[in-house]
Amino acid sequence: MSDRASSSSKRQDSRQEGAHFKRSMQTRHLVMLSLGGVIGTGLFLSSGYTVQQAGPLGAVLAYLVGGIVAWLVMMCLGELAVHMPDSGAFSAHATRYIGPGTGYMVAWMYWLTWTVALGSEFTAAAVFMGRWFPDIPGWYWSALFAAIVFGVNAFTSRFFAESEFWLSLIKVLAVVVFVLIGAAAIIGFVPLQDDTGAAVASPGLSALWGEGAMPPSLLTIGMTLLAVMFAFSGTELIGIAAGEAVDPARNVPKAIRATLWRLILFFVGTMIVIAALLPHTEAGLSQSPFVAVFQRIGVPGAADIMNFVIITALLSAANSGLYASARMLWTLSDQGTLPKSLGRLNKRGIPMNALLLSMIGGFGALFSSVYAPETVYLVLVSISGLAVVIVWMAIALSQFNFRRQYLREGGRLEDLVYRTPGYPFVPLIAFAACLAACIGIAFDPHQRVALYFGVPFIVLCYLVHFLHRRKAARRANSAKFTHAETTP
Repeated sequence: MSDRASSSSKRQDSRQEGAHFKRSMQTRHLVMLSLGGVIGTGLFLSSGYTVQQAGPLGAVLAYLVGGIVAWLVMMCLGELAVHMPDSGAFSAHATRYIGPGTGYMVAWMYWLTWTVALGSEFTAAAVFMGRWFPDIPGWYWSALFAAIVFGVNAFTSRFFAESEFWLSLIKVLAVVVFVLIGAAAIIGFVPLQDDTGAAVASPGLSALWGEGAMPPSLLTIGMTLLAVMFAFSGTELIGIAAGEAVDPARNVPKAIRATLWRLILFFVGTMIVIAALLPHTEAGLSQSPFVAVFQRIGVPGAADIMNFVIITALLSAANSGLYASARMLWTLSDQGTLPKSLGRLNKRGIPMNALLLSMIGGFGALFSSVYAPETVYLVLVSISGLAVVIVWMAIALSQFNFRRQYLREGGRLEDLVYRTPGYPFVPLIAFAACLAACIGIAFDPHQRVALYFGVPFIVLCYLVHFLHRRKAARRANSAKFTHAETTP
C-alpha cells in the first residue's frame, strides 16, 4: 500500500484509539442487534398491508426482492466496516469516499430516522399496554419505557448488547414458531377453523397462484418496494456497532452472513404463511396478520401472546434506535460539524450528551404525534421513510469508490480481510435498486409526501454543511493572518 494510504490508516487507527469506545460486542450481539432493528411492526403489522396491496404472490416477491437488495447492500457494508470499523459507520465512510457534505447529510438523515422512531415506538407501546391496563394513562407507559430504554443505553455498551440480545430473541422465537406452525397448517398437519370455530380444510399454497395472487400491474409491486426495504432497515446497524465490536475483522463478516440468511428466511417464510392462510381481502392494518393467522389455526390467547411480542418488538426497536441516533451525533461531533461536547465519552465509553439529545428528539417526535399528527409528525415520518434507502445508496456508492481508491493507491485485493463479491456489479445493482424504489414512490399518492419533504431536507443538509465549511475556512484564514502579523 502507498505511504499516503498507510498514513491515512494510521490516522484512522489513532482516532479510534482516542475515542475510547469499549469493544465488547461479540458476533451474537451484532446478529441480534441487527435482527432487533429489523423485526418490528413492519413485519408484525404492516406485512398485512403489503399483502392487501400487492396480492399474496406479489407480496412474497416484493419481500424477496427487498431481501436481495438488503443482502447486496450488506455485502458492500461488510467490506467498509471491516476495513474501517467506526461507530460513525456509513456516515464516516460517505465522508471519506464520497464527500464531507454527503457524510453530513447521511448522518442527519439516519439520526432523524431513528429519533422519529423513538417517539412512535413509545406511543405505540403505550397503546398496546392499554389492552391490559385500560385505566392507566398512556403517557405513564411512554415515560416508563423511555426511562428503561435510556437506562439500558446509558449503562455500558455490553449491557445494551445483552439486553438487545434477549429482547430480539423473543421476537425471533415468535417468528420461528409462527413459520413452523403455519407450515404445518399449510400441509394439513394442524387443523384450521373459520370464524365460528368450525374446522375447515387447508388451502395449501393455492392462494399464491389463484385469483388475486398478483396485482393488475407490476408497478403496484414496485410502489411497495420502498415500504418493503424500509421493513429490512436495521441490518445496517452492524456497521455502526463495528466500532464497538471485539475483533471486527472476524465478527462483522460472520454477523452479516448470519443476519442476512436469517432475515430472508424469516421474512419470506412469514410472507408465504400469511399469503397462504390469510385471504388477501381480509389482510390490512386493522389487526396483526400474525394474530389473524393464529386465530384461524385456533391458538388460544393468540391476541395476548402477540400483544406481548409486539410490545417487546417496539422496545427492542427503540433500544436499537437510541443507540444508533446517539452514535450519529457522536460522528458529526467527531467530524467537527457539531459541538465537541456531543462527542465526549464518559468513563464507560458512552456518548452521554449525544444520548440525551437523541432522547429529547424522541420526546419531541412523541409530542408532535399527539399535538400535530397531520403536520410536524407527518413530515418527520415521511422523511424517515425515505432516509434509510438513501443511506443504503450511500453505502453502495461508498464501497464502489473505496475499492477504486484502494487499488489506485497501491492496495492489494488479497490484503482485504473481507471483499465484496461481484464488484463492481454488486454496488451498482444495489444503488440502482434503491434509486428505483425512491422513484417508484412518486407514483404512489400515499408515499409521495416523502419526496416533497425529504428532497428539500437533503438540500438543506448540504446547504448547512457548505455554510459551516465556509465559516470554518474564514476562521482558519483569519487565524493565519493574525499569526503572520504577530510573527516577527
